[in-house]
Amino acid sequence: MTPSKKSLHSPTLLKTLVAAAALWAVSGAAMADITVGVSLSLTGPASGLGIPIGNQIKLWPTSIAGEKLKVILLDDATDPTKGVQNAKRFVSEDKVDIVMGSVATPVAVAMADTVAEAATPHFMLSPAVLPAGKDNWAFRLPQSNAVMSHAVLEHMTKLGVKTVGFLGYTDAYGESWLKDFQAEAAAMKLPIKVIATERFARSDTAVTGQALKLVAANPDAMLIVASGSGAAMPHKAVVERGFKGKIYQTHAAASRDLMRVGGKDVEGAYVVSGPAVIADQLPDSHPSKKIALDFVAKYEKAYGANSRNQFAGHGYDAMLVLEKIVPMALKKAKPGTPEFRAALKEATETMGRTVVSHGVLNYTKDNHWGFTTETGVILKVVNGDWKVE
Repeated sequence: MTPSKKSLHSPTLLKTLVAAAALWAVSGAAMADITVGVSLSLTGPASGLGIPIGNQIKLWPTSIAGEKLKVILLDDATDPTKGVQNAKRFVSEDKVDIVMGSVATPVAVAMADTVAEAATPHFMLSPAVLPAGKDNWAFRLPQSNAVMSHAVLEHMTKLGVKTVGFLGYTDAYGESWLKDFQAEAAAMKLPIKVIATERFARSDTAVTGQALKLVAANPDAMLIVASGSGAAMPHKAVVERGFKGKIYQTHAAASRDLMRVGGKDVEGAYVVSGPAVIADQLPDSHPSKKIALDFVAKYEKAYGANSRNQFAGHGYDAMLVLEKIVPMALKKAKPGTPEFRAALKEATETMGRTVVSHGVLNYTKDNHWGFTTETGVILKVVNGDWKVE
């Protein structure tokens, strides 16, 4: 039955329509999902990093601050082109509030322009270095290479290391480690010099020639810059070529894959890591101990004893950051809007000191790296297990 024109103007009907509209508006706001687009290397050379973070994301809560959390997880196959495709989909089709990824530095760097142009917060899951002025929307969840270089250099100094051979990826991760390591040594005024430098591609299956040149240079220590299970191959190569000095690995190698693939050849290796990996070995006074133990307990309950690793810890910390910044942003705007994305960025820059499993974050408008030099710990491989130095 169609109401008459007169009935449409009745006070009772008008009140009903207004109430219904108000109810629709309120329910519409309550139903606005917070959408996060995550691009991970679930296949390809960096899959050993991406899969643990993907596993951790499966443990995330389904809501934050009373709003439903929607996660769109895509594989970038450790391919910068695929990462850019994922980023374009996130910002143009899915209209996400936040982009996360990638774990592979070259992929994360490639994604950055697309995400920034869409004025969307970008939480990188690798220590990706961007040109000055290009990281206005980008925040890093892993520790910077400079921060981790600081811990490595302090340990090398303690052991009397003066000369270093470098064997690292040809890509952005390898090059930024070399640059930051040398710059940090200079800033700390240490007499530690890189005397030989060799590189290799992530897809390479052997580095025999590079290892021979580095062993011939006879440095006090080797710094290997690789990731996941792929870090074992260059390590084994220098050991098999007769190197007897100290061997260091970066935080991208802080995984049991290093020991699983490297076997006896990685015994005695030094690996810089965030504290999440060795939560039970932290002193009670360490700010991250309680949170790191919670990460380990929940992750290993889901995936088995000793499954913890550096990368899953970043996935855990990502949720801690979201749980802090989302309520702040909700006070200013609704999810799914440009205003909400801007509010998330502002909240991240002003959230203050935030303890996570990997240390203490304190992003600011001028610092989108977060972690300070206190975060890095040196682990030693002893009898196929981690031991804090």
